[in-house]
Amino acid sequence: MEGKRTVGAVASLVGISVRTLHHYDEIGLVVPSSRTSAGYRTYSDTDVERLYSVLSYRALGFPLEEIQVLLDDPSVDAVAHLRRQRSLLDEQIEHLQSMATALDRLLEENEMGNKLSPEDQREIWGDNWPGEEYEAEAQERWGDTEAWKQSQAYTSNLTKDDWKRIKAETDALETSLAKAMTSGVAPGTDEANALAEDHRASIERYYACDHRMHVTVSSLYVSDDRFRKHYDDVAPGLAQWLVDVVNANARGHGVEV
Repeated sequence: MEGKRTVGAVASLVGISVRTLHHYDEIGLVVPSSRTSAGYRTYSDTDVERLYSVLSYRALGFPLEEIQVLLDDPSVDAVAHLRRQRSLLDEQIEHLQSMATALDRLLEENEMGNKLSPEDQREIWGDNWPGEEYEAEAQERWGDTEAWKQSQAYTSNLTKDDWKRIKAETDALETSLAKAMTSGVAPGTDEANALAEDHRASIERYYACDHRMHVTVSSLYVSDDRFRKHYDDVAPGLAQWLVDVVNANARGHGVEV
């Protein structure tokens, strides 16, 4: 069947619908170049190659009309298209990596209950800044709680220098937690309990956090993939270890876990 693939065969090979292929045919974007003896239109290897180019450009966000102009440009050959697609893909990868880095920074602040001003968010996001939309999930989840109100009241008065200081303190605490875990400090020991209290105090900076609340908050570190990733990026296994440390410390203060 090489060079003479039916619409159905090409749809199955490439992973798109027959309807899409018919549409591309109707607008002259990818037209089957031959027919069977029974009159059915078939796709050559060159037609399939063009189809893949269309799909590559579509994945990069190009509209069909612009793709058609690009592919029908007689001055550009197939190799040039592949090189251009590769270059565009590299740009998209870099863009997504920048967004991922920005999201990680915002997630760190959000985990600690920090409220960033639009100006601070702008600095983090650069050209990818989405305004205050990143807060939507947190507000939907905790917006009616007293803890959220306390956090909002506290963070609304913080300056950029305050945020930098808090970030440095948070990094230092997480480094201490990771060092303790990797050195074999066991949950329930005096050293582990002291670190649990340091961690609880870092939360109380924003809202009242007794030992029962501490258990509730820390449970997110393993139940929510984003929290788990944050701590496990500091040190593999840190999320679960921290939860165990918090729970053991809470038991020592009479909290059933």
